[in-house]
Amino acid sequence: MKVRFLLAILVFVVLGAAAAQPIRVGVSWANFQEERWKVDEAAIVAKLHELGAVYLSTDARASVEAQLTDIESLIARDVDVLIILAQDADAVLPAVAAAQARGIPVIGYDRLLEAEGVFYMTFDNVEVGRMQARAVFEMQPTGNYVFIMGSPLDPNAFFLREGQQEVLQAAIDRGDITIVGEHFTDGWLPEIAMRNMEGVLTATNNQVDAVVASNDGTAGGVVAALAAQGLAGLVPVSGQDADHAALNRIALGTQTVSVWKDVRVLGAKAAEVAVLLAQGTPLDAIPGTTIFTGGPREIPMHSILLAPIPITRDNLNIVIDAGWVSREVVCHGVDPAAATAPEVCK
Repeated sequence: MKVRFLLAILVFVVLGAAAAQPIRVGVSWANFQEERWKVDEAAIVAKLHELGAVYLSTDARASVEAQLTDIESLIARDVDVLIILAQDADAVLPAVAAAQARGIPVIGYDRLLEAEGVFYMTFDNVEVGRMQARAVFEMQPTGNYVFIMGSPLDPNAFFLREGQQEVLQAAIDRGDITIVGEHFTDGWLPEIAMRNMEGVLTATNNQVDAVVASNDGTAGGVVAALAAQGLAGLVPVSGQDADHAALNRIALGTQTVSVWKDVRVLGAKAAEVAVLLAQGTPLDAIPGTTIFTGGPREIPMHSILLAPIPITRDNLNIVIDAGWVSREVVCHGVDPAAATAPEVCK
């Protein structure tokens, strides 16, 4: 009787200890080269801390092979759920399958991981592309256009280009717009975007009227190439992510728009979903879930798509009022007395 009593106490203690173990959330980052990923990470970490979960992370430093190894290591560390920002959305799929085989739920973060059972979290990237093209087209509805796209390994590059083309196709068909350059940007690297833009400027003898760049890093490379030819501020340029440098370029007049995706919201929401999935919540029971079928394989995926906001010189106050960036950073180098200064800098 005494032995049974002691065994019962032991079982109770073991089960209680197991129940008290915090949820372990593994995050595999493709890289931290861009300003925004550090903001995403801070939001994820803060929300996980609030929810009592543990954050474990790896940085693949833009290496496909390293990311596969990273995910294997997170699985070996007994994570309860995985959040993956993929460097190569196809190459990472075997690691996704390995995690799922171990019963570990997977979230494709910001970039599509098109596989059954993966939860997809991002912003509406086709709409981001539309917003970029609309802003540039409003400034320059005719002439020679250049498309500086993202990484060919990132599905978002194609979603953005789809939205851009949707807005501009009618003008292209009319002959109002001529595409004189279209380049992918390996790794979304600004220096590659700059080289590609330099090549277009050389090939066209600087006859470029508008540039649709797919993010703020590539926009920075484009503006540098334009500046070297005395064209910065004369050619509209798009971007996205509301990087601080890009918002300053908008205030200075060298970039036209940056589509703001408040990744603080995305990161916090991803942390919430990760904890729910780790607790066994079915995919279709996650609050706010919709079905996304826009991937190349048209696999129905449970997803949350957040709404982006285009930021131009006319509404820079939005990101300042939201605490995303300070007025000092936005207005650095802007002459408040100049007629061209945006209202927030006067």
